[in-house]
Amino acid sequence: MASSHSSSPVPQPNSSDAFFKKEKDVAKRFQPVQSLPDVCPKEPTGDPSSLCDSPSLVADQHRWTIYHSKVNLPAALNDPRLAKRESDFFTKTWGVDFVDTEVTPSFYLPQITKEHFALYQQEIAPREKVHERCKNICPSKDTFDRTLLHTYDEFISSISLFQIFMKPDFALEDSLTFNAVLPWSHFSTAGGKGNRDAASSKLLQEKLSHYLDIVEVNIAHQISLRSEAFFHAMTSQHELQDYLRKTSQAVKLLREKISKIDKVMCEGSLRVLRLSLTRNNCIKAYNKLKLMATVHQTQPTVQLLLSTSEFVGALDLIATTQEVLQQELQGIHSFRHLGSQLCELEKLIDKMMIAEFSTYARNDLNRPLEDDCQILEEERLVSLVFGLLKQRKLNFYEIYGDEMIITAKNIIKQCVVNTVSQIEEIDTEVVVKLADQIRMMNFPQWFDLLKDIFSKFTIFLKRIKATLNTIRSVVLLVLDKNQRTRDLEDTLQKNSVKDSPLDTEVAYLTHEGMFISDAFGEGDLPLVAADTTSQRNTSPNSEPCSSDSVSEPECTTDSSSSKEPTSSVTPGVEMMISDDMKLTELELGRLANNIQELLYNASDICHDRSVKFLMARAKGGFLEKLNSNEFVALSRLMEGFILDTEQICGRKSMSLRGALQSQANKFVNRFHEERKTKLSLLLDNERWKQAEVPAEFQDLVDSVSDGRISLPEKKPTGAEERKPTEFLIVEGQKYATVGTVLLLIRIILEYCQCVDNIPSITTDMLTRLSDLLKYFNSRSCQLVLGAGALQVVGLKTITTKNLALSSRCLQLIVHYIPIIRAHFEARLQPKQFSMLRHFDHITKDYHDHIAEISAKLVAIMDSLFDKLLSKYEVKAPVPSACFRNICKQMAKMHEAIYDLLPEEQTQILFLRINASYKLHLKRQLAHLNVVNDGGPQNGLVTSDVAFYTGNLQALKGLNNLDLNMAEIWEQKR
Repeated sequence: MASSHSSSPVPQPNSSDAFFKKEKDVAKRFQPVQSLPDVCPKEPTGDPSSLCDSPSLVADQHRWTIYHSKVNLPAALNDPRLAKRESDFFTKTWGVDFVDTEVTPSFYLPQITKEHFALYQQEIAPREKVHERCKNICPSKDTFDRTLLHTYDEFISSISLFQIFMKPDFALEDSLTFNAVLPWSHFSTAGGKGNRDAASSKLLQEKLSHYLDIVEVNIAHQISLRSEAFFHAMTSQHELQDYLRKTSQAVKLLREKISKIDKVMCEGSLRVLRLSLTRNNCIKAYNKLKLMATVHQTQPTVQLLLSTSEFVGALDLIATTQEVLQQELQGIHSFRHLGSQLCELEKLIDKMMIAEFSTYARNDLNRPLEDDCQILEEERLVSLVFGLLKQRKLNFYEIYGDEMIITAKNIIKQCVVNTVSQIEEIDTEVVVKLADQIRMMNFPQWFDLLKDIFSKFTIFLKRIKATLNTIRSVVLLVLDKNQRTRDLEDTLQKNSVKDSPLDTEVAYLTHEGMFISDAFGEGDLPLVAADTTSQRNTSPNSEPCSSDSVSEPECTTDSSSSKEPTSSVTPGVEMMISDDMKLTELELGRLANNIQELLYNASDICHDRSVKFLMARAKGGFLEKLNSNEFVALSRLMEGFILDTEQICGRKSMSLRGALQSQANKFVNRFHEERKTKLSLLLDNERWKQAEVPAEFQDLVDSVSDGRISLPEKKPTGAEERKPTEFLIVEGQKYATVGTVLLLIRIILEYCQCVDNIPSITTDMLTRLSDLLKYFNSRSCQLVLGAGALQVVGLKTITTKNLALSSRCLQLIVHYIPIIRAHFEARLQPKQFSMLRHFDHITKDYHDHIAEISAKLVAIMDSLFDKLLSKYEVKAPVPSACFRNICKQMAKMHEAIYDLLPEEQTQILFLRINASYKLHLKRQLAHLNVVNDGGPQNGLVTSDVAFYTGNLQALKGLNNLDLNMAEIWEQKR
């Protein structure tokens, strides 16, 4: 291995001692072959001894090892500085003093022999045999000139060396192409590589020079191959020039002959044809000038039409003129500004129509509100609507809607002013605001004012409906015309399979740019073409599609806003519907719906203004302070107005109904609170004594019995007065009541009658009435059973008569609960029937209260029996004092309740009292050891019991009472 100048040479026998010190034992040079050490000495390489003998970067850093070798042999052999490859490489590089010596084998490299390749040869031998066999089977084809093929292969191989230069998108501006041609990696300026970079630069220059030589050689080779063809082309060029010279002479001769023929035979005939064409052109120019004169009069004619408010005629004239300018007068310099002027005039007409419609709406809505609901200037309205539709001003109905809002405000203001002017108590100079003037009115004055406002609003809505029905009929008429036109086009399209010769000729002439009037006579014109021409050639005084025809028929529409317009509208309106009214069916349908929605909005506006008027008077609780009759009258008036508006407009408006419901709820709350407070005061002052029944209350009960739940009318003062009765007769039964219950019945009937007058508060009234009945039940229980009347009224005690009277009053209320339930059930919706369960709960509570009162009466006598019979002794005299007291108390009890309770209830009550008496007597006899043995004591007891039985059965209504006194004795077992 050769080394550089900086490298230490391999040790030689004749070298200095310093070199021999590197090798202490010469025998070590001839050690057995070992594998090269790895970079990491600690990694095993297959030989255990290699871990100790291989050089280490740490331990051997101060002596020479293989890691000190810095020579790159391939780089040295491929030195780019050499002009050509020389055999004497080392002599040229290192000088003539270099001596080629034998290189001593390295003891670090193993000796490679053929045995190392034996295994490889064994594996590759079969593959080589297969390869040779395939070459024999498929011989190469030598069917072309090998010389040319060899030349072409050399050219291709040379081309492949610099194929990047042959690319069509080759550009050195591209960074990738530039780096591929001049690789900058060879010119890096890293330290210690300057010489190598210079050599790489020279090598690149030689490579490019080599490419240039290859290209030049191949170009010369290709020229040499095609030299014969080049010289043949040069020879053919001279022959071609001779042929062109002869052809030019022949063409010149032919032109001279044709010129002579043209003068003799064609010039005269062509002149006649030219004059004829000139004449036709003059006629066309004359007709064009006439048309221009007609078009020139368009603006004065439009001004004349606008002065008479003929908007539709003016728009039709403008549309026709625009069509003529775009088709037949296109490019005329004198009319270059006419189109824009007509567009500006059309915009002006749009503004005029909108202003005119706004004026019409204002005049129509601000007319005096009388019973007259006729349409104002119906012909003018129809003309305006058609003009607005023609110009696609589809939001014109919004103008009418804005005017409706303003007019509704003015109606209320005018009604208030008229009413206030008739009231002397209100000084308009002192009270300026209308709201304050309204609040100074009493209920009759305010009620009359509200009635006047509702009547004016009703007429107002009828007028709006008539006007909007007319507008909607016009829109539906245009929609119907569009549908008929579309059906006609569909029919014509189906029947246009065989075109007539006339249609074919018209289509051809139109395609060729000729006028139909120039190709046909007036008698031969098609119908449509004649109509179009007559419209375009009309004089300024003749108005195409003039709207004067609108004023002839009367445009009347049905108030039902049906889709089919009435026949009276159709004849005059048909002349206004031109074919250029390009509105889709969707737009027309949406516009018709918006107009119908505007009628609904009118109803909402009236309701909203009425609500504001109502709320202005409701401040300060004025409406809540109304009595029942006044509120019922107000409610009926508002309900009537709501129904009238629904009938006129066909849709419900909820604002006024909601305001009525809100006031009704407030009225119900006040109504209920007043009556509940009244009932509370009556109960707090009730002494629970039987009251006389006035005749009016008996009449009230009788009217309910007849099936009419209503308050009877007050009789005149001069009528005969009837005396009050002791009992209230209800369906043949006598009811002893207190004054509070009589008034409670009247209050209950007031609730029922209020439901009849104001059906919208049925559910609220049902809830409030249930609350009232529950309150009476609970409060009466507190006062009687709970003895609250002792402190509230100052009663000394709660007597049995008080208890019996309270029970009978509760029974009277229970009797009317089913009637009240049926009354409310008839006025509730089926989905509201669940609210009737309140009456079932109330009935149960009342029955429980009645049962508690009965139990209380029995308990009173039970305590009395316990007190008296506990001291009973069986001894003479007979009857004993105990039994006399018992019979006395039983008589008092009977006297207290007999006139209050029915006979059946009295008997049931005394049977329960008798059972309590038997229980206590049986217990006392058992205590005294008195048995039914017929002895003296048994006789005494039997006499006392007989006295008790006789006294009890002697009481009124108890003579047939089965007392069963045998139960007082213990049964023998």
